[in-house]
Amino acid sequence: MKTEETENKVSEPYTEYGKYSYADYLTWQMDEMVEIIRGKVFKSAAAAPRRIHQEVTLKIARKLADYLDQKPCKVFVAPFDVRLPIKSKKNEDIFTVVQPDICVVCDRSKLDDAGCIGAPDLIIEILSPGSNRKELKYKYEAYEESGVKEYWVIQPTEQTLLIYTLIAGKYIPSKLFSPGDIVNSSSIAGFSLDLEEVFKDLD
Repeated sequence: MKTEETENKVSEPYTEYGKYSYADYLTWQMDEMVEIIRGKVFKSAAAAPRRIHQEVTLKIARKLADYLDQKPCKVFVAPFDVRLPIKSKKNEDIFTVVQPDICVVCDRSKLDDAGCIGAPDLIIEILSPGSNRKELKYKYEAYEESGVKEYWVIQPTEQTLLIYTLIAGKYIPSKLFSPGDIVNSSSIAGFSLDLEEVFKDLD
């Protein structure tokens, strides 16, 4: 029989106490998007992402989808659950479940009806006000630990892109890219992105 404290934890998962798993996540009835990173729950802002965030997401996702057409890799945009197991793929043993803005999965055995289980090849996060700490610290650590080969962090208002590439289990940062640069993906062979096209006409 559940205690009142247990029931409160389920109804309010984004509190400071407790460690939550994907099994817990599946029981929650939430209106807003939540993510679990190393057992800690983060909820998104109640408001929808800002217009510039959505425009940048759509432009990049479209470029990737066009490039990957007829290729083994597939591109997905949020909301799309990515489970990052460390020791076991059992629901109760998975403590990181995220919804990247954009991700590319080339190993289709990682795809199931619930989303992706295992590290995508490429993850792209577009920063929103208030999300910087989550993206730059917590997700960085989780993506590095789980073996995401390439992690792009885009700051749409400053019009910059930083790429982290996984080398020998550690992320190596690129220089800071900006409009005028053409960036190449190390995990998606042959894919390049013109940042001038990504950031134009956003005001």
